[in-house]
Amino acid sequence: MNQEQIGKFIKENRENMNFTQEHLAEKLGLTAKSISRWENGKTMPDISMLGLLADTLHVSVRTIERS
Repeated sequence: MNQEQIGKFIKENRENMNFTQEHLAEKLGLTAKSISRWENGKTMPDISMLGLLADTLHVSVRTIERS
């Protein structure tokens, strides 16, 4: 799993759903700063968060992992 590619994938999918970072963060119970760090490739979502993230973005966990 490439941190930067996953960040780009999250950003693309978030934007395709017309979500702001704040909106996605609220749905996941996180801060917008956390989402920003993911999208910029500085950190990765915690493995425990992948299921909820995938559901929220309407993709599979596998799709996120392969991005």
